[in-house]
Amino acid sequence: MKPAVFFDLDDTILWDEKSIQLAFDRTCSYAEETYAVDASALEEAVRRAARKRYASYDTYEFTQMIGINPFEGLWGSFEDEEEGFDKLAAIIKEYQLYAWYDGLKECDTADLKAAEDLASRFIEERKRSPVLFDDSLEVLEKLQGRFTLVLLTNGSPQLQQTKLTITPEIAPYFDHVIISGAFGRGKPDTSIFEYALEASGADREKTWMVGDNLKTDILGASRTGITSVWLNRFKKEPMNEITADYTIQDLHELLPLLSSENG
Repeated sequence: MKPAVFFDLDDTILWDEKSIQLAFDRTCSYAEETYAVDASALEEAVRRAARKRYASYDTYEFTQMIGINPFEGLWGSFEDEEEGFDKLAAIIKEYQLYAWYDGLKECDTADLKAAEDLASRFIEERKRSPVLFDDSLEVLEKLQGRFTLVLLTNGSPQLQQTKLTITPEIAPYFDHVIISGAFGRGKPDTSIFEYALEASGADREKTWMVGDNLKTDILGASRTGITSVWLNRFKKEPMNEITADYTIQDLHELLPLLSSENG
């Protein structure tokens, strides 16, 4: 049996944070040109408004469980999803519209049509802005065939599949793709790690989890008895209560760690 490596997707393989930033940059620059509102001030206002409004809906607990953040909510549709997404799909257009409206209002531009325009533009800009980390495909290519590779990602099936569709080079490297929204619970819940072990036929003692998030990837792997590797690209502060087995700053550093597993 081959050893296995579970990889997180967002901000591990895909640079999701940068993709969101690019979408904000382009949408807010357009807003500045079209509606005479300061781009930087608008972005800050919309980010604040999005977080506040997102947390106000009764869908918030569900999004926290599955792992869908407010900025993913700004471009997801969540239609034709698995069970449990119906309430989120019902409010998402309102959320997207009023996150932008609230932001514009804070910038003294209370314009509903402008908000509708910007909400729609943000969705399209995010779809045009996928960013892969430079080391992602290089490392996956070296591991493919030698390890069972599992993409274990939090999020909605619709949104995560969209990310994989607009970056089609990722999915072929993986033997299994497991999305929390399709399973019903997200990392760090041990049940999704157990499911990934079962689905991939992986041996717990020969399985590694690689991810950027201590609270989801590392905590969940540790609780499940899987070797954890914290990918700390941006030198974030560690947490005393959550400790990874290994810490790396670049995916290339993973290769020597795994070399003893498969020659």
